[in-house]
Amino acid sequence: MLPSGLLCLLFGSVASATSCAQRRNVVRAFNVRRNVSSSTTPLQVGNGNFAFGVDVTGLQTFNPFGTLSTWGWHNFSLPTTPGQTSVDDFTGLDWWTHGRLVNYDQPNPAENDISNWLIQNPQRVNLANIGFSFGGAKVSEADLEQTAQVLDLYSGKITSTFFYKGSLVEVETWADPSSDAVGISVKSDLLSSGSLGVFFDFPYSDVNKFDAPFVGVWNATDQHSTVLTHTGDNEATIQHTMDSNSYIMSAKWSRKGTVAGPSSGTHRYVLTTPGSNSLDLTVAFSPDQQTSVPTYNDLTTASQTWWRTFWNTGAFIDLTAVKTANATELQRRIILSQYLLAVNSASSNPPQESGLVNNGWYGKFHLEMVLWHTLPFARWNQFPLLSRSQPSTYARFLPSSLDRAAAQGYRGARWGKMTDPTGRSAPGEINSLLIWQQPHPMYLAETEYRSRPTADTLAKWDAVLTATADFMASFAWHNVSTNRYDLGPPLYPVSENTPPNSTINPAFELAYWRFGLDVAARWKTRLNQPVPQDWLTVRDNLAPLPVQNGTYVTYEGIPGMWTDPATTNDHPAMAGIYGLLPPPASGPPLNTTVLLATADRIRDTWALQDSYGWDFSMLAMNALRLGEVDRAVEYLLHPIFQFDDAGYAVGGSRVPTPYFPNSASLLIAMAMMAGGWDGAPGPHFPAGWEVEVEGFVPGL
Repeated sequence: MLPSGLLCLLFGSVASATSCAQRRNVVRAFNVRRNVSSSTTPLQVGNGNFAFGVDVTGLQTFNPFGTLSTWGWHNFSLPTTPGQTSVDDFTGLDWWTHGRLVNYDQPNPAENDISNWLIQNPQRVNLANIGFSFGGAKVSEADLEQTAQVLDLYSGKITSTFFYKGSLVEVETWADPSSDAVGISVKSDLLSSGSLGVFFDFPYSDVNKFDAPFVGVWNATDQHSTVLTHTGDNEATIQHTMDSNSYIMSAKWSRKGTVAGPSSGTHRYVLTTPGSNSLDLTVAFSPDQQTSVPTYNDLTTASQTWWRTFWNTGAFIDLTAVKTANATELQRRIILSQYLLAVNSASSNPPQESGLVNNGWYGKFHLEMVLWHTLPFARWNQFPLLSRSQPSTYARFLPSSLDRAAAQGYRGARWGKMTDPTGRSAPGEINSLLIWQQPHPMYLAETEYRSRPTADTLAKWDAVLTATADFMASFAWHNVSTNRYDLGPPLYPVSENTPPNSTINPAFELAYWRFGLDVAARWKTRLNQPVPQDWLTVRDNLAPLPVQNGTYVTYEGIPGMWTDPATTNDHPAMAGIYGLLPPPASGPPLNTTVLLATADRIRDTWALQDSYGWDFSMLAMNALRLGEVDRAVEYLLHPIFQFDDAGYAVGGSRVPTPYFPNSASLLIAMAMMAGGWDGAPGPHFPAGWEVEVEGFVPGL
């Protein structure tokens, strides 16, 4: 047995401030315990590309939580309306843009059916529900006794126990870290008698924009099909077909058993193992015929190894010596958010905003959220998880983004917004006019280069950054009357709540444009390549950040900035120009007096009760740069910025729970607090807090 310190070193721990044992103890102090099922959030096991959510039984017995994946998608049939039977029939809408008509991917009233089809398709699929069958008896959770459940964060195991009719049932639930498979162990004498089995149920896809807390339709059995294509004493294969989409579920188990079904009027199959008091079961999903299913023992060993490595590499914050409720709650949120992001967001595609828990926006991901979702992996020194999706996602979407820009008369690559794995951006007015996602590749690339200043980092990001900067320079409009380059109109800023045809020069977007072009120019210099002159011309002549009455405002010329309730809600993006973003590396410096006044006005007037949660993290980062550490903590623990008992960020009034940009933004803010930033290395915690941190590189 290796000493823990040596084991940490072998796992690549970046410092010796905390031992493996210390990290393990901090992590396990926040293991999640439940005695009843939640009606909104499961406990989960997963690996970033696959997740399995469970109720208090350790399976999906009473609450049909999601079994979601990166690859599991479904398309409904195309419309049959004449002239709207193909995606090529969609033409969008033309808007006047600086004296010329530009075509945008927006719903066309004359093409309503194909417009809606493109918005609603594809949808992410709930692959199957797996739960306990009680020998044909109708059983509810209330019929169980002494229910108890623990999620062990350090190994990725959920242990669940309960009594049914006086008999104990013990369950362990795991996920394979490298495949779409769940491992289940059950011990109970009810198995032997046939009073307890395991069901597999397959729902149809739904067309709802939000499918929460459960994904799928169970009463449309005639619209899809399942076939038990193979069965044996220790294995079974079921093929599920929905319209033109099909996938395979393969199951293997340890004892002699039988899969029967489907039950009448359902797509439910039941596995029973009479004569045995224990069952080790592995269930794997695949878009193609499953070639290998990991054994239960191999799966559980792999899970323990992966999670132990995860917790003992990368950066770490230990607040446990601070004996205050605030520090304890921050530590809880930090640990649980790290677990949940590894399960839900460490994907080969950008995650959707509800991860692999349920579906929002049909299960699609939003490219403006890519920074929130993936930056924590860089800031917490978990680069293998960042590398799963970046920069490969941008590289994969580059051809369609080049086409999008060219069709609108721009050079370079215009990234979409509400996107599916093909890179197609769903039609929408906001979807087509939002721009703050454009510089995200620069932020991610520069953050990675800070920790990995290598030729490989420069090379792998270069094509993406070049195409992005080409568009950014091309998009900026030369205003001959001011001799400045304007952004918009038309556009939507971060807040998405201003009139697009009069929104010009939004503060955050201007600052981000300058930041992005600065990074792109620096990238070329590092590669010993010439910097395109148009990048520099636009950067050096961007319109100034809009200021009214001594504060930065949402956009140039906005009426009633601080007096109209319509303009003091949604995202207070002005805070991001000095918080999420560093001070500008070129052009005029930010005005500290104006920054402070803006922060005060946001605190005093903003309708934070209606905000999305990542606003609080953005405000905390702004407070940190302004030297207001206590205010930063207040924002991160704001009553509206809630996390439930399992650590899921509560969606609030705007979106269902969970909302993972909140979790990710919290970790970004905490990384800033722990590691500091250029010119102010960390840590930055309240006075008197005794905190151990390791593995953080100062932020931008």
